[in-house]
Amino acid sequence: FEEVSLHNTLGDLWVSYLGKVYDLTPLVNEFKGDVLLKPIIECAGKDISHWFDPKTKDILTHIDPLSGCVKYYTPRGRFVHVPPPCPRTDWTNDFGRPWWRDTQYEVGLLSVKTRWIRIINTLTSQEQGLEVCSEETLNEILQRYLRYNSHAASYTWKHDCVNLDMSKTLEENGIPDEDEDFYNTRMDRDLFSQSICLYFNDDLTEL
Repeated sequence: FEEVSLHNTLGDLWVSYLGKVYDLTPLVNEFKGDVLLKPIIECAGKDISHWFDPKTKDILTHIDPLSGCVKYYTPRGRFVHVPPPCPRTDWTNDFGRPWWRDTQYEVGLLSVKTRWIRIINTLTSQEQGLEVCSEETLNEILQRYLRYNSHAASYTWKHDCVNLDMSKTLEENGIPDEDEDFYNTRMDRDLFSQSICLYFNDDLTEL
């Protein structure tokens, strides 16, 4: 959720809903200046799962009290690709899939929980704290760590002197999430979070 919240401008607009993350920047550019963007812009960087029916994965509906018809429920106001309440000649429905069903905007899954780990380069003695998703494999964590060490793939990754399986998650590698314990015992997470030690191999692989 924190990573999504950073993308909250017109030039970089992400939202999350129903467990996935979407980059709606192209949609904002396509409909630039359209008043129907307002509800989307107001929720930039936020989770909008409450807009949707989790069973149908479509916008919530309700019975319109005036017409007695089933219509989309949009308490923040009508937005892009939602039809008007009454027939109009200036609204076309030839856009194909509505944006909330279009996979081109999807950028990834929303993590159920994130956790902090310390990555220690035993060659240089540099230590880097990294917030990662609990669902990520070590290979995916390596990709996050590349910004700090472009040769990260040239190291053997170990925990408690045991080689880690890079295709598995931290939990699957026997590295438990102790955030709740740190909170209950008031221990400093930055000092006592689980660490991964990197041991340099004799090559320079750069990804």
